[in-house]
This record gives sequence, C-alpha cells and structure tokens, in this order.
Amino acid sequence: MKALVITRFGGPEVLELQQVPDAHAGPEQALVKVEAGGLNFADLLTARGGYPGTPKPPLVAGREFAGVEVASGRRVMGYAQWAAFAENTAGHRALLWPAPEGWSAEEAAAFPVNFFTAYFAYWKAGLIEKPAGARVLIHAVAGGVGTAAVQIGKILGVEMYGTSSSDDKLARVRDLGLQHGINYKQKDYQEAIKDLTHGDGVDVVFEMLGGEHVAKSVKCVREFGRVIVYGAATGETPQLDTRLLYAKGASVHGLWLSYLSQNRVLMASAWKQLSEWLGQGKLHSVIGKVFPLAEARAAYTLMQEGKNYGKIVLKIS
Repeated sequence: MKALVITRFGGPEVLELQQVPDAHAGPEQALVKVEAGGLNFADLLTARGGYPGTPKPPLVAGREFAGVEVASGRRVMGYAQWAAFAENTAGHRALLWPAPEGWSAEEAAAFPVNFFTAYFAYWKAGLIEKPAGARVLIHAVAGGVGTAAVQIGKILGVEMYGTSSSDDKLARVRDLGLQHGINYKQKDYQEAIKDLTHGDGVDVVFEMLGGEHVAKSVKCVREFGRVIVYGAATGETPQLDTRLLYAKGASVHGLWLSYLSQNRVLMASAWKQLSEWLGQGKLHSVIGKVFPLAEARAAYTLMQEGKNYGKIVLKIS
C-alpha cells in the first residue's frame, strides 16, 4: 500500500511517499481504508524525533484519520500514535468513532485531536460542569485546537480571550464565538489581559507555546487560576518559577492526549458529550487547507511556519 514514511528524523524533507507492506488488524483493532488525515503539531515533533515513544525510522506518519471500516463499511474517524497517513491503517476499536452524518472525510479527519484536546482542557479546568462566569485565555486561538476550544467555550458560555498573530485570523475566530481577540504582534498579551479584565485576570489559560509563555500565562490568571499546558509549539523548554503560583494559589496542569487516550472510560465519557454536541450541530471542523498526500512536505512546512488557519488536512484517497 502507499504511505507517507518518515525515512529519518528531521524536517519536512525526511518525508517520502513509499510503497509499504499492507496494514493488518490485530486484536481489538479494525482495518480502515483511509480517505483523509489530520495534521497536528505532534506530527512535526514525530518527524523530528522529539515526540515521546516514537519508534526509530522508517515509520509511517500520522495520528488522526477518517475513512471506511473495511469489515462493516461504516464511515469512521480515528486516533492513533502513528501509521495513519496510509491507504489503510489498523485502528484501535476504542479509538474509532462514527463520522458525523453529512461530513466529508476531510472534516471527520480534522475532528478527533482538536476536539478531544479542547474538551479535556475545559475538563481539567473544571469548566465542563461549572462554567458560569469563567474567563478563558486561549493561545493560538486560530489553530486547530484553538478553533475547537472556541466552539466548546461558546456552548459552555465562558468569556473567551484569544491570541493570534493576525487580525484577519482573529476576525474569523470571532465569527465562531470569540469575544476578545489579541494580536500579540501588536500588543503584549499579558498587558492586554490586564487591560481587558481591569487588572483582574482570567480563570484559565490554555497554553501550548512553551518557553517563557508558561510563566507569562500564570501571570495572566487571577486568584486560584489554572494554566492547562498541552504543548510547546515554540520548541522551547517551558520555564516556570513555581514561586509565581504561591501568591494567588494558582496551579499548572498537564494535558497529553496520548496518555489520556489510554483511559477508555475517560475517552468514552468525553465522546458521549462531544457526540451530543455534534448531534445538535454545535461543533464543526475548521479546515484551513487540504493537501494531496503527495504534497505532504508542503503541508508540514505550512504548519512549521505557523501560517495556517484552523486545521491542515491530507487527502489520502
């Protein structure tokens, strides 16, 4: 079968379209004919060799997909650690979900990582059950997880602040429900939050930048605020002097979907709520650009440059 292979660790140049042995489903797995795959920052890290647990190359890339379950013929979307960007993949049954009715394969492939991550960010923040009056700062609000977080935040009724490098992107996310957009190239977001909240701060920050931004995000929260850390897109090691937490009883929480996905009960609970919102038509994938699999290097480069809006998707077949 045809697949996108990470031939060695490095940048987009290490990706090659190759013929590899056919995928075979093992116990608790189902064979899926893949039609589209969602590209995530974790895929960049995997190619670079910086994602925990990555096997030595060569290996098939991709952790998110949509297509047709071969045995049943049902349309599904799924989550994996790798091997998704291929004509066929073996997905764990517990991590396969029915594609929403009427959705394209591209829309379905853009759903799992974004929306489960965003859901768990609100869950870790304690806002799924008691969201009333909460303020949330969402970094990279125009990205895949960011646009998902805005849609969920709108459902929950929280007040959302979001950072982006572009006024155009912020305008588009406002259409999704964002109330306060902050162009960090024009104004320091810490100062912007101080001004917008009259010095009070936010209850929660969704942080995926790394480096100095972990500490800056802590400075944005008010008493008993929480920072939910789920990535380090800058590539810089997170920096935090824990003494910053003392004065206002703040806390920092880690969120790693790779780990949480192993908890079947937790994933089932999240899907129960997400599927209910899907059924009500309240969630939809925001796709910035679709690339054919043969142009995967260009897709990875676009994500690496941080110029994308919403989700980048690869069309497999």
